[in-house]
Amino acid sequence: MPDGLVQILEGNTFVVSDRRGDIEASLTDPMGLFAFDTRFLSRWVLTLDGRRLNALSTDDLQYFETRFFLVPGTGTVYVDAPLSVIRRRAVGAGFQEELTILNHTDETVPVEVRLDAGSDFADLFEVKDALEKKGTYHHQVEDGRLVLGYRRETFERATSISATAPAAIDEHGLTFSATIEPHGEWTTGLEVRPFVVGWEDQPATRRPSMARGLEKWLGRAPRIQCDSGTLTATYHRSLVDLAALRFTARSLPGRALPAAGLPWFMTMFGRDSIFTSLQALPFAPELASTTLLALAERQGTRLDDFRDEDPGRILHEMRYGELTAFEERPHSPYYGAADATPLFVVLLDEYERWTGDNKLVRDLEVEARAALNWIDEFADLQGNGYISYKRRNEETGLENQCWKDSWDSVSYRDGELPGFPRATCELQGYAYDAKMRGARLARKVWRDPAFADALEKQAADLKRRFNRDFWVEDGEYFAIALDADGRQVDSLTSNVGHLLWSGIVDRSKAASIARHLVGPRLFSGWGVRTLAEGEGRYNPIGYHVGTIWPFDNSFIAWGLRRYGFEEEAACVAAGILDAATFFDGRLPEAFGGYPREMTKYPVQYPTACSPQAWSTGAPLLLLRTMLGLEPVDDHLVVDPALPLGIGHLELLDIPGRWGRIDAFGRGLIDTSARPSRRPRRRTLVSGTSARAPGPRPRRGS
Repeated sequence: MPDGLVQILEGNTFVVSDRRGDIEASLTDPMGLFAFDTRFLSRWVLTLDGRRLNALSTDDLQYFETRFFLVPGTGTVYVDAPLSVIRRRAVGAGFQEELTILNHTDETVPVEVRLDAGSDFADLFEVKDALEKKGTYHHQVEDGRLVLGYRRETFERATSISATAPAAIDEHGLTFSATIEPHGEWTTGLEVRPFVVGWEDQPATRRPSMARGLEKWLGRAPRIQCDSGTLTATYHRSLVDLAALRFTARSLPGRALPAAGLPWFMTMFGRDSIFTSLQALPFAPELASTTLLALAERQGTRLDDFRDEDPGRILHEMRYGELTAFEERPHSPYYGAADATPLFVVLLDEYERWTGDNKLVRDLEVEARAALNWIDEFADLQGNGYISYKRRNEETGLENQCWKDSWDSVSYRDGELPGFPRATCELQGYAYDAKMRGARLARKVWRDPAFADALEKQAADLKRRFNRDFWVEDGEYFAIALDADGRQVDSLTSNVGHLLWSGIVDRSKAASIARHLVGPRLFSGWGVRTLAEGEGRYNPIGYHVGTIWPFDNSFIAWGLRRYGFEEEAACVAAGILDAATFFDGRLPEAFGGYPREMTKYPVQYPTACSPQAWSTGAPLLLLRTMLGLEPVDDHLVVDPALPLGIGHLELLDIPGRWGRIDAFGRGLIDTSARPSRRPRRRTLVSGTSARAPGPRPRRGS
């Protein structure tokens, strides 16, 4: 989010304004009131006697509420402002604003209060791409309200604006004639409501219910006690931001799943929602079940080139705006992601391992089998046994259908770009993991041992071929991809860390991968870069070619722990958590990959989403990784390996199939020292399956 802008959000509704609370949006500006991928308010400007106000301060009370403290300009620092203004704004179904003007003089003050209002009803894609509207606008005053409207054939959107104080309303806003007594105040309530014509109207959400909802959300999460106050603050910030990014799918009332991020991605993303749910499993497992259900009900059922849809494929992105409604964009939903489908199976298994919810696994057996079938029947575009991708929608489909989905994210060492199809390495890791996890579910829950045996055989064959075909001998790492001719796309990238997480890496090769991940070409001191320094396209502030992504690093750390490289995992975790302190505990989507000794602080990436779901989830997964939390049958294994600077750490009341369990650890790993790069033989301590009455048992070490 650009500096100087204020954002508040609730569900899929959010407001972006300047520091005064005003909204003056151009077509390409992210300011406004947004809901369901449409901007319902693009102008909202307050004036007193025709003059704009100056901001004193802005208080973000909660993610859904903000107060703006303002004064009229006096023209000189030697004259005190006679009035001050407080705007208190809360987002629900639209937003409610309480406007209060305080008179600080001994005289009665008459003042004309004006709120200019307008809406361009821009589709979110229009805001991003500067496209022109094709429908018609209408404005009218009815029943004491200003109604702004837009219509294009059957697509109709409207914004209703009303006030509690008497106002003169015209097509462009509201005017109040106020008289404020000496040392008195004048106030009015304002309500701005978006309407999607044809959808059932939803009641406005009020502050008390949102506050209670946040309190309940935080109360269900594990509690942290830690010598590091910054880690405690980052943990709390992550929980609050994750709560803010929840939204309810219309088909699953009362259940929430994570949207991808603000401002452009407040909707369902297959990949992002899955990764975030994985990160949050020890803290909010209900997100995973809702994500699985929401994605399952929109799973692909046909071959559709416009949407890149296949039977069994999991969606990439779901939108509700005008361009999608008229099929000028394919997002209804769009399926152009090659990773979401195997990751769906990964999440289903990890959710069952954590919660013991066999019922959901049985309920989604058909969808999980369809996803596993997609890997072999539809994703193997080259007939070589690997997942690869090539968009079928050449006009608006994504070129790169992996998580690094920018145009130049996959390149050879010299910076040249390969053709299509492309088989990126992490996709093969996800496929391997999905087959192994699918085999476990088939044997344990679906009672189909023959299917389990077949999946395990396929996984073993994939692992053998992958370690042969993707291994770059002269660099001792895995290529980012195979090109259309089967040649290695041989740049060194952070993707190799995802391979450790998936388990596809041969043990004999794991130490070399760990060495690269914490070596100077990839590791900046703040985290692992997306592309190694020295590669042809390396740029420390390039979107996927040298920046550091907290989400990426959280899964890299998890992968390092999987293979026993606890020192390297602690080093990555310490770097990311140190960076979080410079962002007030809110990790952005990405930040610069400059060496730590050069900048002394993490450098902002200019257009990074913040908050973004899988960056919000990164500290949660790092906590799990550092404490070594792994579910084994009905027990939670605790195997702590913490950076020295964290000191003593307790995570209390961790939910799961065991009931509620505590985990303890103490920072002993000096992350400033060079890691030994030898995997540690693990000594595991297991919790019990439930909390017994009486004194709190100590678990962990």
